[in-house]
Amino acid sequence: MTHKRIRIEDVAELAGVSITTVSRVINKVPTVTPENLKKVQEAIVKLKFRPDVTAQRLAKGVNNTVGLVIPRYEGIFHSFFGMEVIRGVGIACDRLKLDLLLHISNGRTALNLGTVGGVILADIVGNEEDLKVVLDEKIPAIVINNALDNEAISYIAIDNFNGAKKAVEYLIGIGHKKVATIAGDPITQAGVQRLEAYKSVLKNKDIPIKEEYIVKGDYSRRSARVATEKLFKLEKPPTAIFAASDDMAQEAIEVILEKGLKVPEDVSIVGFDDNPNCLYGPVSLTTVKQPLFSMAEEAVKELNKLMSGKAKAPIRKILPAELVIRESCAHLSK
Repeated sequence: MTHKRIRIEDVAELAGVSITTVSRVINKVPTVTPENLKKVQEAIVKLKFRPDVTAQRLAKGVNNTVGLVIPRYEGIFHSFFGMEVIRGVGIACDRLKLDLLLHISNGRTALNLGTVGGVILADIVGNEEDLKVVLDEKIPAIVINNALDNEAISYIAIDNFNGAKKAVEYLIGIGHKKVATIAGDPITQAGVQRLEAYKSVLKNKDIPIKEEYIVKGDYSRRSARVATEKLFKLEKPPTAIFAASDDMAQEAIEVILEKGLKVPEDVSIVGFDDNPNCLYGPVSLTTVKQPLFSMAEEAVKELNKLMSGKAKAPIRKILPAELVIRESCAHLSK
């Protein structure tokens, strides 16, 4: 059995007033007489009429829907990054009474921009086409997790360089000179910046940069296992490792323990993320906390200003990353 959709015309007919009067009541226009107001309100209750909020907004020339575009990759709904971004954007939209449209992008199917008033692009790796469209169409938009100084678009990103710098400086400060890194994917800005910081700190501390101590990863545990095995086949393996993600750091710990070594007594490890899971491994992980939730939340606030005309693009912010010291590092005793 199908139910007939109640329309504004039905309310007007039952109340014995015009459609314009019903519209004024729905939109809380104060010019409606008390008598007509009562009639319309009673008709709305009797018919269980629910106004089409989207249609109301479009009629006013306002679209309060935020499109969140996230690149599709395996494990997106299990990843710390993906869930923190979705959580931060979702909660901020709820607080500001904005609707949220989630678009998981495969790089080929573009977001329908006619359905949204503004767009948040979670990084641009895999979102290049969507970025081009929002720039061409001049849609209010903001990129997160990637600083785009060469494009006329707003962004909020993490200070990857200084976050990684703090991690490597800490390892050197507790006596380690044989410091290796399991780098992030070089197609990502985060991967590039964290590796640049590693090299910069070694150079500033007059410690030779050894190419064999730089092993490429892709943020996954699988890549970290391969990388750690490679590092510990060296004639002189490292005494400390800076991994560009917590997942890679935790897998490095697993491999090291399998080899009969101890963390942090034999090898110190630092990660990057501050994923809550890093508290529950064999040892709690020293890591760099990146404010993913705050980044996502801030993006919604700034996009809302762009959508309402209260701010002009480009809005650009870099959020600090903080070193969190736990159990996976120790002063070098050798």
